Amino acid sequence: MNGKLYLVPTPIGNLEDITFRAIRILKEVDFILAEDTRTSAPLLKHFGIDKKMYSHHQHNEHKSVTEVIRFLKEGKNVALISDAGTPAISDPGFLLVREALKNELDIECLPGATAFVPALVNSGLSADRFTFEGFLPVKKGRQTRFKELLDEERTMIFYESPHRILKTLEELAVYLGPDRQASVSRELTKLFEETVRGTLEEIKLHFETHTLKGEFVICVAGKTLKKSKE
Repeated sequence: MNGKLYLVPTPIGNLEDITFRAIRILKEVDFILAEDTRTSAPLLKHFGIDKKMYSHHQHNEHKSVTEVIRFLKEGKNVALISDAGTPAISDPGFLLVREALKNELDIECLPGATAFVPALVNSGLSADRFTFEGFLPVKKGRQTRFKELLDEERTMIFYESPHRILKTLEELAVYLGPDRQASVSRELTKLFEETVRGTLEEIKLHFETHTLKGEFVICVAGKTLKKSKE
């Protein structure tokens, strides 16, 4: 019999956010694929999970996928975890899932932690319809992406790093308007969690004089259509 691939979310900060089911699966599988084994080792140790780990990240996943598929076909059960959050959401995982499906292998994705959901829910912006944009292109295609979002009516969600957050907020204000409502969350679930709400200009001014630490989630209100006069 073939093995099964489990996609297991891990906490984005607070270790209490892992599920009982995730702990059980990580203890039961034959081995674990981790984005960075050094990052995941303390998490596994904390929950008493003693399993062999192998690296599976963006720089080796094309090579790693073939070997993992072979293990699955040999009947091994494999868990994939990222450094934080749900695999394949702005993290490695998509290529492995695609190849597993091509080979008609079983996949099970556990529900669990991901950063953009709490950021969206506590932003105060519409959560009925939204688009997750992940990380914006660093160079090539960056301006094109901004232009594509000019007429977006849904709430837009972005991930951003500390050293690019001010630049991104400034560019969003230029393309979407400085008065566009937004919300920025950082250090979600951690001790110094912070969410700043207001216009893009107000939020940018805040972070120009405050701590730029941790991963950021930016939520921006969609374009409001003007009502036509009857």
